[in-house]
Amino acid sequence: MSVSLYYSATRAMPATDVERAAVERIVAAHMESFPYEDEESLHLYTSDDSHPDEVVAGSTKIPFDPGRVPGVLDRVLGSVSELCRALPEAEWRVHMDDLDVPWDETEGYAFPGMRDPDLAVELGGG
Repeated sequence: MSVSLYYSATRAMPATDVERAAVERIVAAHMESFPYEDEESLHLYTSDDSHPDEVVAGSTKIPFDPGRVPGVLDRVLGSVSELCRALPEAEWRVHMDDLDVPWDETEGYAFPGMRDPDLAVELGGG
């Protein structure tokens, strides 16, 4: 059984050209710097008319290797945080299956202790 991180933003007003360009830049920068070739990365769905208020949505499958989880989550949630900041006034939902990921104005989206270097070493990823 796999676990995934889901992210979506809704807003009555569609994304502007400037916002769409910012989203494309964030995704491109993320893909270029993502260090785990064999892990799923930031993945945005192709938009369709079934959710007219949805500005952006996507998901990422979490790795089975516990040593990779902190690094993948840190990279993906960092990019989702950038997306959130690039789409003002959107209502975001970021969750790992049924567990909501908390938002912090300074750190963005992250689980408590997620960026703790001692935890990364303990899990074998540091």
